[in-house]
Amino acid sequence: MKIAILDDYQDVARGLADWDSLGADVRVFTEPFADAAAVARALAGFAVIVAMRERTRFPADVLAGLAGLRLLVTTGPVNAAIDVAAARELGIVVCGTGYVAYPTAELTWALILAAARNLPAQVHSMREGGWQVGLGVGLRGKVLGLLGLGRLGTEVARIGQAFGMECVAWSGNLTVERAAEHGVTAVARDELFARADVLSIHTVLSARTRGLVGAAELGLMKPTAILVNTSRGPIVDEAALLGTLRAGSIAAAALDVFDVEPLPADHPLRGLDNVVLTPHVGYVTRELYETFYRDAVEDIAAFRAGRPIRVLE
Repeated sequence: MKIAILDDYQDVARGLADWDSLGADVRVFTEPFADAAAVARALAGFAVIVAMRERTRFPADVLAGLAGLRLLVTTGPVNAAIDVAAARELGIVVCGTGYVAYPTAELTWALILAAARNLPAQVHSMREGGWQVGLGVGLRGKVLGLLGLGRLGTEVARIGQAFGMECVAWSGNLTVERAAEHGVTAVARDELFARADVLSIHTVLSARTRGLVGAAELGLMKPTAILVNTSRGPIVDEAALLGTLRAGSIAAAALDVFDVEPLPADHPLRGLDNVVLTPHVGYVTRELYETFYRDAVEDIAAFRAGRPIRVLE
């Protein structure tokens, strides 16, 4: 059996699970593929592919070109980059793994604090032999706006409350009662953007949410506000965000996700002083990677035994 482990940027997969127990030919790919044609060329002949989240896309045409593929394992319980229905028609089993949300919630707060206290500039100043630069802002008494109040949003709200922040939220199906269960006030969408001192995005990417945060929404925000996105890049209109940041119409953005990933080296976001950028590391922790890869090995062993587990429908 030939197994491909994809997009292992840190080259850690082999050390986080017992791949030898499978007695298979395992190859690790540490670099992203340039395009669908590169995917087809590199993965021809592999019976099993282990995909890291949504880093590599598997639409119907790509799956159809992988004639030898029998099992596609995605880390996590869902993967919007895989056409599961097409895989099923082609006789390819798609399985998932365990997942927990708290690492992304923790990174959200790292980004909020970094932006609020201007930590990138302070760190840079210290490395260059300097000292204090600029003034940070405190969070106590400020308004935390949550675009989405699901598993991640509620975790971020709980931490915000510990900081003494007032938490408000909006999503398309959020009720007053559901928000109140978590000590959060449900508000109208425009009110969310207008009131938030920190606006944190925790909704899934879909046709309905793509471009949900555009020029009109950004225009409602306070000039002192911070926008944080650890969900998916295309939820925010990137061109509108760039214009807003260049104009100084909001104080800062803190971003872990982007329209194109990896973010191109010459991307204009990299040159802005009022942006904190991280390379989509919300879920990149040793603990979660151990869950991903150990469960992937279990998935492969179960499939080979004729009893697939964690099958995605």
